Amino acid sequence: MKITRQKHAKKHLGFFRNNFGVREPYQILLDGTFCQAALRGRIQLREQLPRYLMGETQLCTTRCVLKELETLGKDLYGAKLIAQKCQVRNCPHFKNPVNGSECLLSMVEEGNPHHYFVATQDQNLSVKVKKQPGVPLMFIIQNTIVLDKPSPKTIAFVKAVESGPLVSVHEKQSIKQLKEEQGLLKNSEQRRRKKHKKISGPNPLSCLKKKKKAQDTKSTASEKKRKRKRIRNRSTSKVLSEKQNAE
Repeated sequence: MKITRQKHAKKHLGFFRNNFGVREPYQILLDGTFCQAALRGRIQLREQLPRYLMGETQLCTTRCVLKELETLGKDLYGAKLIAQKCQVRNCPHFKNPVNGSECLLSMVEEGNPHHYFVATQDQNLSVKVKKQPGVPLMFIIQNTIVLDKPSPKTIAFVKAVESGPLVSVHEKQSIKQLKEEQGLLKNSEQRRRKKHKKISGPNPLSCLKKKKKAQDTKSTASEKKRKRKRIRNRSTSKVLSEKQNAE
């Protein structure tokens, strides 16, 4: 199961890397729910995340998430300790803090320019993150970390960019390779090949054979005409000789 999870993670990372420029070190924004799930599952995030993503990672959070964990009290004390060990990223709510989910969502809006991952157990936040193209989403299920597959919104965005006139040749090639890996590439090339076969012209050898047959038919027809003339000449000569003998 571990090998298959890593294969899926590698495939999804390749998709985000080639289409949205996600690079190491992977910056993962954690909220309080993800920290609490990691604590309950006894997951060592600093060790297991780089191993799972097969690359260097940076655990990040925001002041709003820390403030929210402080207000929730002793029940989330362990989650607060995990979040305090993360790097704090500047959010636009320095003077007026908001709840953690709203803060993390604001960090990945407008195209996710810093290429953040969002790690959360909040279903409402997950749904909103999936509506933002190009944002990798992570969660914990059965005490294991999972990188979610690209959302339909993300895949539709990639298709729209691919069909646009401003996409470079390199980007189109990378998108094509990713589609082949994920099985999204349709059999358009095979259809084109079939069409080319239908449009192909006649075989030149077959044309030559037809010409030879036409020449053969002409030669046989001329020979028949010659034979008929010879027979007529013979018959006329016989008639003339018979008339001369009678006279």
